[in-house]
Parts: sequence; structure tokens; C-alpha cells
Amino acid sequence: MAGQFEVTTEIERPIEEVFAFLADGENDPRFSPRVERIAKVTDGPVGVGTVYESTVKDAGVRTRREFRITEFDPPSRIRWTEISENLVRTEEGGYDLEKAGEGITRVRLFNALTGEGVGKLMAGTALNAARADAEDFGRRIKEAVEGGT
Repeated sequence: MAGQFEVTTEIERPIEEVFAFLADGENDPRFSPRVERIAKVTDGPVGVGTVYESTVKDAGVRTRREFRITEFDPPSRIRWTEISENLVRTEEGGYDLEKAGEGITRVRLFNALTGEGVGKLMAGTALNAARADAEDFGRRIKEAVEGGT
């Protein structure tokens, strides 16, 4: 495993609103500029087993990604794993939410990245880029939730 990046941010919205926004993976392009397209490809409400398919662009390269939700515990916890085969992929990612005051939610996002094959050589670079962007990523999540709910 290459390693993990994470960021924590506080959002001025109730925890239930924040959870609903983040649980809908189709909101990802609103705060992640690398996500060009994303769609839920399984039927039914979002929960354990839900799969999202996306197209992302990293360092000028487009890849197709599929993620499966592995844990779904409203309003405090979401976990996912990447099920697509890519050179660098998310082994596990997630959101942890907690109340941080009246109408304020603290959100921790993390992604543990790993490389496959020659991707092991690229995973460290991808991880460093993600870590460098982490604070801005947290700010974009905050702005998207506060401005979009």
C-alpha cells in the first residue's frame, strides 16, 4: 500500500444534510475537479453494495473507475473500495461525520491508495499530489455542501 491522505473540515450544516449530500456520489464533481462524470449503476437507494462508475482525469490521463460502498451508517460513516482495475487505486476511502456544535458537522475524508504492477512506482506520486491538495479538497467539500443544500 502506498499510503493514505486525509483531511478534516467543519461544515455549517446539520449532520443529516451533510451525510445526505456526501452519500450521493453524483455530487462528487461539485467538489472534485478530477471527476468528469459519475453515475450510480445499481438499483435502489444508496447503501452497502451500491456501485458508482466514474470517469476521472489525473495528470492528463482519463481512467474509468468503479467504487462499491462497503459500509453505510447514517449519519456518521461511509466507506468504499475501488473495484475497477487501475494502476493506482483506492484500497479504502471514507467519510466520518460528527456533530461539532449546533448545526455544525465535522467531516473527515480519507483515501488509502495502492499501486498495482507498475502502478506501485506511480502510487507515491499520486499520494503526494493528493496530500498537497487535501486542505483545498476539504475547502471545496465545505463550499459545495454549504452552497448546494
